[in-house]
Amino acid sequence: MPELNPQARIVFTTVVNPEEAARLGRTLVEERLAACATVLPGVESIYHWQGQVETSAEALLLLKTGLDQVPALEARLHALHSYEVPEFLVLDVEAGSQRYLDWLEASLRRA
Repeated sequence: MPELNPQARIVFTTVVNPEEAARLGRTLVEERLAACATVLPGVESIYHWQGQVETSAEALLLLKTGLDQVPALEARLHALHSYEVPEFLVLDVEAGSQRYLDWLEASLRRA
């Protein structure tokens, strides 16, 4: 049975290409703002921007983090991101395997 975890979060952001996603992901993991970064290349986004409907090829970056890291993660992501208005959506993790949740928590701690 999965363990409940009120602390774990998944953050979504889109970026211009997989290279930027990898750069951002590596930096945020190295800085322990995220325990894991998953790059999903080849997504297409359709959105309103400056009065027009736009379509862009992008990469999706999923960041696994904890509730306490979210404010610092958001600030750092905005500082590093190439977009004027980067996507920053946070989802609660309702439950997960205890071993994974323990690993996630330990990965966010500074040595």
